[in-house]
Amino acid sequence: MAEIFDDASDSDPLAECERRLKYAFRDRGLLRRCLTHSSIAPTRLESNERLEFLGDAILGAVVCEMLFQRFPDEPEGELTRIKSVVVSRTTCAKISGDLSLHDQVLIGKGLSGFNAVPSSVMAAVFESLIAGIYLDGGYDAARVFVSGLVGPEIDRVVHSSHGKNYKSLLQQHTQKLLGQTPVYRIVDEKGPDHSKCFLIAAVIGGEEFSAAWGPNKKDAEQRAAENAWFQIQGRSAGYAPDASAEPPIDRD
Repeated sequence: MAEIFDDASDSDPLAECERRLKYAFRDRGLLRRCLTHSSIAPTRLESNERLEFLGDAILGAVVCEMLFQRFPDEPEGELTRIKSVVVSRTTCAKISGDLSLHDQVLIGKGLSGFNAVPSSVMAAVFESLIAGIYLDGGYDAARVFVSGLVGPEIDRVVHSSHGKNYKSLLQQHTQKLLGQTPVYRIVDEKGPDHSKCFLIAAVIGGEEFSAAWGPNKKDAEQRAAENAWFQIQGRSAGYAPDASAEPPIDRD
């Protein structure tokens, strides 16, 4: 694995880039290619396009591994939902912006006239740098680089108010503070076999929280986790155990 970069000369733009990345390239030519857009490259093969292709695959692999390890009880569908946001071009461009790479990108005159570097270019640079670090220092170096930057993005997606995953929130909270993993108990069920509804309660360390109905086990567990999440905080449960279709209480 290549060494982590600690210092840089103000007169060396590539060294400044390495400082921001916290990674020192053995091959400076590779770093320059990571930053070179096709609009300024002598040929497309001398731009970062091929590196972007490789970096996209490595980013996906690292994020999948992170999600698989962090959320052992989540189904494939939920992991896919989180991954799709984390590896999106919007998120990749955001990370490039957070690293202040806009003044490191090498672009042609046609793009340099914009007030800001296009987000698609910023996203491509991030993916290219992942590939560059992989080729320069190996998979472990690339994994360390990616995980340090996308970890907060995973947290942002999981904790976002839109599509909040209360099972993941509850599990992270209880494992960190109590050393306990929630389990979910089926309290009741009704309906024909092909269309059952379930009443499920979250149980943490022997304490059972308010149960919630759901049209299937997955939704009922999410609602039960939401009940437990708010009850732990001393707030009222959103889903009443005697109302399967009732909307949650407005807690805001």
